[in-house]
Amino acid sequence: MRYIKVIDDIIKDGQITFGDGYEFVERAADADAIIMRSTVLHGYDLPDSIRAIARCGAGVNNIPVEEYAKRGVVVFNSPGANANAVKEIVICMMVLASRGVVQSMEWVNENAEDPNILVNAEKVKKAFVGRELKDKRVGVVGLGSVGSKVANACVQLGMDVYGYDPFISVEHAWSLSQDVQRVGTLEDLCRGCDYLTLHVPSKADTIGMIGAEQLELLAPDAVLINFARETIIDEDAVDRALHAGKLSWFATDFATPKTVLMPNTFVTTHSGAGTVEAEANCADMAISELRDYLENGNIVHSVNYPACSMGKARAASRIACLHANVPNMIGQITAVLAKDNANVQRMVNESAGENAYTMFDTDEHLERSTIDALKQIPSMYRVRVIK
Repeated sequence: MRYIKVIDDIIKDGQITFGDGYEFVERAADADAIIMRSTVLHGYDLPDSIRAIARCGAGVNNIPVEEYAKRGVVVFNSPGANANAVKEIVICMMVLASRGVVQSMEWVNENAEDPNILVNAEKVKKAFVGRELKDKRVGVVGLGSVGSKVANACVQLGMDVYGYDPFISVEHAWSLSQDVQRVGTLEDLCRGCDYLTLHVPSKADTIGMIGAEQLELLAPDAVLINFARETIIDEDAVDRALHAGKLSWFATDFATPKTVLMPNTFVTTHSGAGTVEAEANCADMAISELRDYLENGNIVHSVNYPACSMGKARAASRIACLHANVPNMIGQITAVLAKDNANVQRMVNESAGENAYTMFDTDEHLERSTIDALKQIPSMYRVRVIK
């Protein structure tokens, strides 16, 4: 039996299932893994029993991923599971920023007691005249799970679509419409854009990437949309651009003390992925990741360990070693196995930055002393006996 601790309301109705061989527990100290969403785990007293954490969502800034890596805890996320939900709200924000929809509805609400409202609405409707998206230039920063869907949707709307992503994956490149024009620099992307929408993670090289220089390159009355992370933009620069009329509207999913006071700004409650379907998709992906790791040792969509798979565990024993990415680690592992005369059927080793993962199948179950010897290797974080 494997034990799971659930933190947060994973989906709206609270119903998730791992299937046979799993039980939910109240205390993390009794669990093998955690599935969670938005709770901040920085400073959390993580029990030694926890082998993996899966977040139902893409961002993991609420989890100390590198600290957990050094403890041999694999952190998973669920990239792309909520991409369609975010795509839809981004398109919604483009329309809201272009057609005066919100302002028009506000006028109706303010004049609801007017007995001549039908006639008077006809008189004022010119104040809410907007512009169509068709044939407008849109720049999409980041062509991953969300950005590629946004770009493709903009193509279908008849927009002139440009994309920038120097690290685009093969998978997302194949999914991208041939009508999306890729550019080599952020500056080339911004130049002349009527709309700029951001879809990159918050990292050292993306924090503040949209500032005064990039905003100045946009077309007059441009619209900026940020449903990525609040740190991607220079808030002061955006505020100045709005006051100066360089930006006509700014739409964001992050209600910071600065953004909520900006003019011509639509601010939502970090609800870009807030659909029943997206929550269910994220939960399904997180459950699948945890099950494959706990049952077979396979890693997919981890943010602190490399992707690694050997299929289903069918040999007498499968051992997984989580360790630092240092020289001669494989040699030390095989030396320990040689002392036990262990016959290794298959072995894989993958690395990602400072961390690495080695997994192997053996014909027979290893002695307890052999497992203990593997654990004593310097820079070895955790050794798991999967089967």
